[in-house]
Amino acid sequence: MSASLLLRNLFCFSFSSNTKLTKPYFAVSIKAMEARNDLPTTVDTNQNYPKPISAPPPPISKDIELKRAMEASSKSSLFNLTRNDVLYEDEWLMAVNKPKGIYCESVLSSAPKVIVDSSSTANEFHLANRLDRDTSGVMLITKSHKVAAKLVKAFTEHKIRKSYIALCIGSSPNWSKITVRSGHGRSKHGAWRVYAALDVGRVLPGGSFVRDMETTFEVVSVNGEKTEPLEVESVIVVEGEPGLSCVGDDVVVVRAFPRSGRTHQIRLHCRYLGIPIRGDVKYHGMYEWRGRTFEGHELHAESLSFDHPVTGEPIVIRAPLPCWVAGDGECDG
Repeated sequence: MSASLLLRNLFCFSFSSNTKLTKPYFAVSIKAMEARNDLPTTVDTNQNYPKPISAPPPPISKDIELKRAMEASSKSSLFNLTRNDVLYEDEWLMAVNKPKGIYCESVLSSAPKVIVDSSSTANEFHLANRLDRDTSGVMLITKSHKVAAKLVKAFTEHKIRKSYIALCIGSSPNWSKITVRSGHGRSKHGAWRVYAALDVGRVLPGGSFVRDMETTFEVVSVNGEKTEPLEVESVIVVEGEPGLSCVGDDVVVVRAFPRSGRTHQIRLHCRYLGIPIRGDVKYHGMYEWRGRTFEGHELHAESLSFDHPVTGEPIVIRAPLPCWVAGDGECDG
């Protein structure tokens, strides 16, 4: 994909790795706007709602998603963690490697069975973070209400650093590192969609609001060949243009660093960049590819970095990488 196409479709600029952006992207947060009563309290009588930038899910996705959900419910009902799934544990929290195709609630319910600290009370276990059904990787589970509240606050204040890795299908990117900044929202009964950055704070049908969404991506490999990172980073502020078309058959492995924690954030931004995640039929990812069918998207929560909510010590938790990270297109495990 040429640089001219990227510039034509998107508002894009570059800066060196030493350049600092002194003004926050969304200078006024939603909470600040709510505190000042700047957000509308009633729906615009003219129904002048913001229009989503990204396309709705394809019609085929409904039946496929239903089938996947039923299969995951069956698998989840029989699922039990083992000590091999535990990545970290102390008296206050534990981290586990969630498998693909298992619901978070099943992981949580089986956690008390594998803990080392038998003094913990099972009814105080909480999910500190949630992963989509088909997303694998690091999940944090707290063992008390107090610790849970501290970690929720840390996530809300963006004090926990997250990295994900995804296998995408599309044209080889003409960037090695890029940050996408947009809006995020959905109507009352609709799918999650990308909105223009300028729409952040505007009301949507049903009374919800467009929220800010920001993700930084780095290319890890293209068709199994590792890429050398460049010092120049591109930044896209989504305006009113549609995302890049999903044309191309390259296998692109990317590492994603979400600043915000919106539902399906990485999946939405990959689709916007024209490299939807393989198997992510809801967001136009390849369901059937090179003669094979993929049951679920290939997105993995690689690591979490944070200060311990009790001791204050820095912690980095990493989950083993799935085989598809090799990027040769041969593995779907």
